[in-house]
This record gives sequence, structure tokens and C-alpha cells, in this order.
Amino acid sequence: MKDEISRVLTLVEEGKIDKEKASELINILQVEDQSERFSLKKEGSYGNKILKIRVTSEEGDNVNVNLPINLVKAVLKVGTSIAEKIPDAEKYVKDINVDLLIEAIENELDGQIVDITSANGDKVFVVIE
Repeated sequence: MKDEISRVLTLVEEGKIDKEKASELINILQVEDQSERFSLKKEGSYGNKILKIRVTSEEGDNVNVNLPINLVKAVLKVGTSIAEKIPDAEKYVKDINVDLLIEAIENELDGQIVDITSANGDKVFVVIE
């Protein structure tokens, strides 16, 4: 960005643009630079996170699922509309607020989401790391 601002200042010195136009161009460059940094930060850090689901039962049945957060977001957007068209699946997805889940992901929800221990010792743990 510094190179672009230097070019704008050179144009002012050469009389090719006035101060007002230079100010406008520099403001645009700064806004673009900030949005690029935010975009890279968001994709670079949160986009690489994993949704981890762990289920352990007293009987020794264990489930370990690791899903990239970007895959979870895509499946939430597409999968719900598909599931609603499957007669038996509709009863399982009708009460899930998928928009709320997508919003949580877009707002970079991080850390422990679910931690349940049943009376018989079964455990469910969901975390985004």
C-alpha cells in the first residue's frame, strides 16, 4: 500500500491530480488494505479451525469426529434443505436453527460448545479448535 500512496503523492507533485483527488484515492487504498487484512486474518485463522465431536459411553462405545469448519458451514447451508425433502429426516431438522449455527460460525465462535455427562456416565463434548 505504501507504494500506491507514494505514486498518488508523486501525481500531486507533478500536478496531474489535485489534493482532494489524492485524498480520495488514499482513503480508498486504506479501506481496501484494511479489508484485505481482515479477510486474510479471518480465512487464515478461523477457516483452518476444526469442529471436534467426542462421544464416550460407559459401555466403551466411542465416537471421534473432526470436521473442518468451512465444511461444516457448507453442509449446514446445503444439507438442511436436502434433509427437509427426505420424509423421515424432516422431524430431525425442523427444530434446528441452522441460520443461528451459520451465524455463530461467521462470527467465529470458538472453544467449547457442548459438554454433557449423562446420569449413566455417557459423555458428549463438542469444541471448535
